[in-house]
Amino acid sequence: MIEDYPATLLEFERRFGTDEACRDYLTRLRWPEGFRCPRCAASRVWPRSKGGLMECGVCAYKVSATAGTIFHRTRIPLTIWFRAMWLVTGQKTGVSALGLQRQLGLSRYETVWTILHKLRRAMVRPGRERLSGRVEVDETYVGGAEAGVRGRETIKKCLVVVAAEEEGKGIGRIRLGVVPDGSGPSLLSFAEESIEHCSVVHTDGWEGYSELAARGYQHEVTKLKGSGKLGHELLPRVHRVTSLLKRWLLGTHQGAVQPPHLDYNLDEFTFRFNRRTSRSRGKLFYRLVQQAVEVSPVYWRDVADANRGRDPNI
Repeated sequence: MIEDYPATLLEFERRFGTDEACRDYLTRLRWPEGFRCPRCAASRVWPRSKGGLMECGVCAYKVSATAGTIFHRTRIPLTIWFRAMWLVTGQKTGVSALGLQRQLGLSRYETVWTILHKLRRAMVRPGRERLSGRVEVDETYVGGAEAGVRGRETIKKCLVVVAAEEEGKGIGRIRLGVVPDGSGPSLLSFAEESIEHCSVVHTDGWEGYSELAARGYQHEVTKLKGSGKLGHELLPRVHRVTSLLKRWLLGTHQGAVQPPHLDYNLDEFTFRFNRRTSRSRGKLFYRLVQQAVEVSPVYWRDVADANRGRDPNI
């Protein structure tokens, strides 16, 4: 399928001014080779009704372009969803829920907050490739200062593992993830989920990485102690990513990211960082919409915390 996306705000407004236009776009992205019935895989379909339902011409199964996606059963107009996706991808550093609420002109903060969190779920492409080649790995803490803790211990802060491909002296793709602790099982689980086996994994001398070689990786260790160098000199790429991440959390979100939702903020940062060289913001919009129809439905209970009431319009 030829990539088709608006290049400018004017073109976006002209193309996606109605729910029907948005639904047509979702349909083309969901079935780029033509409609296939989710039940019987038939290609024959009856003309879509006004409500957006399509009926399989073989088994009579009814489906819509939004069913089974993050837009599943949403009562929010698709035009609002599309504007939200355009704004989220159109700003280089992203947007907070409060900022998005102001730009969309919606009255309920909870509605915008949930839209934003659902979109973050779509920023992880199903079946995405793992990192490969030479990869630096290290951990960092996200959260305020803590007293009375030692080493990699933490009470309130979150431990985040950062993996960055070495691309010459620069950085290739990255992966980020929250882990419960700095133990071997936690760090190895992250590595196997994020990095291809046989890759060279470059770490410091922390014992939690000692079993990487046994798991099929080429483990390169650079010990900080006795080297006469600082951490950012020995593992420069992950330290650069860490610095950018913390600056982004403080700048865009004023540091107000709650631990239960941090993983999804990391997904957004990764989505943006790995596409940082894209010259077209419209292409980022295209990628987000494309992934939004590939991920499973996300419900209020999946994103809400205990302090927020349910919005019936979600």
